[in-house]
Amino acid sequence: MFNKDQFVTKLKRVARTGWFNFWRNGTVSLASVLVMMVTLIVIGLISFSGATLDTVLAQLKDKIDIHVTFVPNATEEEVFGIKQNLESLPEVLLVTYASPEEVLEQFKINNANKPSILAALEELGANPFGARLNIKARDPSQYGSVAEFLEGSNTLAEGRLSIIDNIDYFDNKTAIDKLTNIIVTADRLGFALTILLAVISMLIAFNTIRLTIYIAKDEISVMRLVGASTTYIQGPFVVVGVIYGLIAGFLTLLIFLPMTYWLSIATEEFFDNFNIFSYYLRHFLEIAFIIMISGVLIGAASSLLAIRKYLKV
Repeated sequence: MFNKDQFVTKLKRVARTGWFNFWRNGTVSLASVLVMMVTLIVIGLISFSGATLDTVLAQLKDKIDIHVTFVPNATEEEVFGIKQNLESLPEVLLVTYASPEEVLEQFKINNANKPSILAALEELGANPFGARLNIKARDPSQYGSVAEFLEGSNTLAEGRLSIIDNIDYFDNKTAIDKLTNIIVTADRLGFALTILLAVISMLIAFNTIRLTIYIAKDEISVMRLVGASTTYIQGPFVVVGVIYGLIAGFLTLLIFLPMTYWLSIATEEFFDNFNIFSYYLRHFLEIAFIIMISGVLIGAASSLLAIRKYLKV
């Protein structure tokens, strides 16, 4: 029958013994905390790397778009009709309209240092450009289907010429495909690297805690001989592992403050306004939860796995 008072007494005894063992083996405990910090720093850096990678991928995706230019005699009503059709597609995120006058003005700005082109434009005496639609898809891989839709529906009525002059997707298809491949590869590489670093970090923590338990192997043997239960023997070592994780997690969070502050200017300049220090402060509770829980779980799990050898279970 379950006895609550005995359970609480044993729990307090296990916790007290674990705390005593932590301080008794001060040097080993310090080494274990430092190694655990390395593990948690790696886990934290994985989080920061993921955020940075997401920013880079978002920037790459934002640079990918396609333009649809129309013949000069296309009416605004016809162009807006195609715009509405595009906006109804599930693949399309945003469609922006540029009038012929805006296209002309942008052309002049882009060629401001080419007086011969501007002079030829003046000789025409009229605006040679039609309206333009700028299309952003939800995913870079969907631009092909958007282009195919435009090719299949670019005539407004049977027997009429197409009002679409050019779809630059076909001109830039190679560049779009390369950027899409970069995004997919970077995403997969980031995931694989995360798993690899996490496994390596856990192995380091496991081996360090195993050293702590090895030092106490004689004590474990004596407790086994006098009939101590497996749970009672494991308890203090699990407590020690949890303490390692908590202290290492707290110190890791402190280290990240000056580290991210020091890196903030560099990341902001290099990654287009992504400030890693601001990210850390905004997501502090989330990161702290991940770091502390990771420390506790790694410490407890490593202790349980490392002590199995000496318990012969």
